[in-house]
Amino acid sequence: MNAEAAGIRSSAAKLWSAQHDRAPIAPLTTTYPDLDVASAYAIQQINLGRHLEAGASLVGRKIGLTSTPMQTLLGVNEPDFGFILDQMVITSGTVEAGQFCAPRVEPEVAFLLRTALRGPGITVADVYAATAAVAVALEIVDSRIADWKLTLPDTVADNASSGAVVLGHWQPYTDQLALPNATASLTLNSIEIDSGAGSAVMGDPAAAVAWLANSLADYDTELSAGQFVMSGSFTSAAFVHSGDVAAATITGLGSVCLAFT
Repeated sequence: MNAEAAGIRSSAAKLWSAQHDRAPIAPLTTTYPDLDVASAYAIQQINLGRHLEAGASLVGRKIGLTSTPMQTLLGVNEPDFGFILDQMVITSGTVEAGQFCAPRVEPEVAFLLRTALRGPGITVADVYAATAAVAVALEIVDSRIADWKLTLPDTVADNASSGAVVLGHWQPYTDQLALPNATASLTLNSIEIDSGAGSAVMGDPAAAVAWLANSLADYDTELSAGQFVMSGSFTSAAFVHSGDVAAATITGLGSVCLAFT
């Protein structure tokens, strides 16, 4: 095994342990200075394989870094992506805050796919044509990297800082929803923390899904029918702790709420 392959496997093992033990680690880029985005996705893929071997199911994908402020913060000019497992979908109205390292919440639109999307060349129109339904969603983002001190390769390796998701009611997609013009409100303990428009997500949340389908083509992977895609946050992310109640509301799609215990 060459040094690069050894570094990838070592980094994957560190992140796996950090998630299992809920014990954040130093940025991988401090111990593996040559870590690039391609290697980071390789690390992510190793840990996806571990989850699947342990019995988890892949039910969706998530897109991160879709907003200009977040891209500027990390000095990048494109989003990243991660995976969503069945065990990451919260179906009750509560979750233990202690199962995460440093959770934050974001309001997003989730797309449920009727038909598969395989890039390259996927357009916004293709995404909407393939979409069976959409829902308001609250994403819990989390970092196994201590203090959220991230570079792009760090967050990519760490499954794009995925934590969990809460989905609202699926609504059949129609053009009348006009998602770029939709407005999201993020509240914490009944106080609005932030608000934003769908256009903040690459101009149209469906544009983020198209970007993902085209990016996955580089890995000979598609967005499969029956999977859902978290398309990116309309707002900034708010930290949450035990005792907090977070809610996301998106015009035309309703609300979803989650209590942290």
